Amino acid sequence: MSERWLSVEEIAAYLGVSKDPVYAWIRGRGMPAHRIGRLWKFKTQEVDEWVKSGGAADEEGRNKK
Repeated sequence: MSERWLSVEEIAAYLGVSKDPVYAWIRGRGMPAHRIGRLWKFKTQEVDEWVKSGGAADEEGRNKK
C-alpha cells in the first residue's frame, strides 16, 4: 500500500509547526511539495529526507556547517 498524500495542515502538525513556516519553506527552502490544483500535498518520506538533509534548519544553523 502506498503512502497517502498529506495536506499543509497535516504536514504542519506532523512537523510540530504552524502552516506559515510550511509555506515559507516551500517558497524559499525547496521543501518537497506537489501542487495539485490549488492545493499543496506532501509525502512524509520526502519531507523527512528534506529535514534530515538540513532543509528546515534556520539560517544561523545553515551558516555553521
